[in-house]
Amino acid sequence: MGKEDYYKTLGVERNASEADIKKAYRRLAMKHHPDRNPDKSAEGKFKEAKEAYEILSDAQKRAAYDQFGHAGVDPAAAGGAGGFYSARGGGNFADIFGDVFGDIFGGGRGRGGGAQVFRGADLRYSLELSLEDAVKGTEVRIRVPAMETCETCKGSGAKAGASSTICRTCAGHGQVRMQQGFFSIQQTCPNCHGSGKTITDPCPTCHGAGRVQHTKTLSVKVPAGVDEGDQIRLAGEGEAGENGGPSGDLYVQVRLKPHALFKRQQDDLYCEMPVSFATAVIGGELDVPTLDGRASIKIPAGTQSEKLFRLRGKGVRNVRSGQTGDLYCRISLETPVNLTAKQKELLQEFEKSVKEGGARHSPRESSWVDKLKGLFG
Repeated sequence: MGKEDYYKTLGVERNASEADIKKAYRRLAMKHHPDRNPDKSAEGKFKEAKEAYEILSDAQKRAAYDQFGHAGVDPAAAGGAGGFYSARGGGNFADIFGDVFGDIFGGGRGRGGGAQVFRGADLRYSLELSLEDAVKGTEVRIRVPAMETCETCKGSGAKAGASSTICRTCAGHGQVRMQQGFFSIQQTCPNCHGSGKTITDPCPTCHGAGRVQHTKTLSVKVPAGVDEGDQIRLAGEGEAGENGGPSGDLYVQVRLKPHALFKRQQDDLYCEMPVSFATAVIGGELDVPTLDGRASIKIPAGTQSEKLFRLRGKGVRNVRSGQTGDLYCRISLETPVNLTAKQKELLQEFEKSVKEGGARHSPRESSWVDKLKGLFG
């Protein structure tokens, strides 16, 4: 009896895509593999599916099969000459899992694998800035400790002139598979740490690690308008990669120092301005500080404590949008202290005259007194 058509074995059409063929084989492998199915007939069905998949998943073998049928890929059918088919044996379920689902775990073993490459770790640096530097921008130099490629061995980890041997644990692949039941999980080799080799004579500088601790000085350009928590990314300035992998990045995180006058809320600035009793009563003009110098605001007569004045465009220019915030000045009424007898006498006379005017001069106080009368009768 001749062999069954490979497409029929897998249950796919002749124009099926590579993904469809893989999906069909995966379904049959999960169903008929001897490790999962104790039925004696299952082993035969599994081998048939595996043979069909090995032919149809290879573009060259599939083309030969489509043109000549089994004779194009079976050496026995072709008289021992020509043909592409070469059986790889039964294999275990871990091999099947790795071949078919390898993309889930980073690739199967034995398919051109080698030393595993690792990207270097990202680093973070906390940079304290004054409000003025954050608002106007600046350039600072920082010192960052990081792992860098060893210059002595150029990252190989081996002493000059020394050779390395293939790791016996992973056979040079840098990865090993851990199997539990019919699941197989790929992980970095614990013996060579992904390098795929064992160093017999390590570099005296890095002791075989391929990297050394080093403190480097970097220049950081801080753009105008950065705020608390903003990050500046320096590409490739993190830790060096392993086994030739790329370096990580350095993230400089901004921290703002407390300011003597201003508090920042996003792009706006806030400050508290003490105002004398007389100025608040009769009005006047007040000089206020800004990050660009001094500005002046007019205090209307009868200004109450906590009154908020806004100076447009005197805040911070946003680092992204370019729009500038405002400066808010909050009035804080200052009560006179250490008065002389004469000053106290004058204030008592003033207080007497104000009370005689009642609600005309003190509307809030009069309203409060009226509420008390209504509450207590």
